[in-house]
Amino acid sequence: MLTPLSAFRAIALTALLTSSALPVLAGEKIWDNELRRFLKEDDFKYEEFMTEEEALKTVMPKSQQIHKAFIRLTAEKKDLIEQRIGWKFPENSFELYIGQTGDKVNGYAMIHHTIGKYKPMTYMVGVDPTGACTDVELLVFRDAKGSEVRTKRFNAQYDGKTVLDPIRINKDIVNISGATMSVRSMSAGVKRVLVLIDEFYLKSAGLGSDTTSSRKTDKGFFTSIFGN
Repeated sequence: MLTPLSAFRAIALTALLTSSALPVLAGEKIWDNELRRFLKEDDFKYEEFMTEEEALKTVMPKSQQIHKAFIRLTAEKKDLIEQRIGWKFPENSFELYIGQTGDKVNGYAMIHHTIGKYKPMTYMVGVDPTGACTDVELLVFRDAKGSEVRTKRFNAQYDGKTVLDPIRINKDIVNISGATMSVRSMSAGVKRVLVLIDEFYLKSAGLGSDTTSSRKTDKGFFTSIFGN
């Protein structure tokens, strides 16, 4: 169950990350505290850094075949995912790509659209067969500020992260000054991708977080008795 504090955070993240919370509507005036004025259309920009095809080649360079699959959430499964990540979301289905060489799965990739500061950004998250993040590539950015999340200096922080990591600012992700909303949004999106793949693909293969946690617990128990 979510605690009152985590429930508050869930509501805040839902407002931040869902497209229904997008405050930039036709004819609506938006006040920006940093600029100390209402935003104008030319305050925003559309930057396309990579196409979906280019992102797939970057995220899955060794895969000989890449095919699309779909994740559809039942109400029960959606509730479980929301409990694990700590916030609610409107989507009931997701597309993902599975990379293979022969019969061997090389990894997974999902495209996410989450709110930066005012508008959604589009990025791809790569995950290896064991459930570790391998890459995050920004495809499209639509806000005036915050596109620094595309740099390798920043997004390399996600490499190797799994569902067992907090993936939160000031926990294991260093923030970017002036791009806090984008960093928080991308971090939450990466967490959701890892949990979705964990629940729908890794657990059934005996590679999920429940198995990994069990192995770590056993290793810790035996190490405490016998030493390294």
